[in-house]
Amino acid sequence: MLEKQIEKAVCDYAKSKGILCYKFVSPGHAGVPDRMFITPGGKVFFIEFKRLGGKATPLQLREIERLHLHFVDAYVVDNVMQGVSLVDVFLGWGG
Repeated sequence: MLEKQIEKAVCDYAKSKGILCYKFVSPGHAGVPDRMFITPGGKVFFIEFKRLGGKATPLQLREIERLHLHFVDAYVVDNVMQGVSLVDVFLGWGG
């Protein structure tokens, strides 16, 4: 499955649950995750989407680690079920 297909499916699911889903860009700052999600309860998390089996680049991993060091949740997702599960966890529906 292509990255854009996974991203669309996860974003559509998140939006159906009332989550804001923004394409995240930071001009002059490469490697930031693709999407920022904000739950109705105010929880924020980021996802870097990859095609099935795809891996984040070293630059993307560095940016995700920088977010983690600031206590921000950020993930790399390469399939729809993984993304849907993250959405459910942030809504308090999963573990």
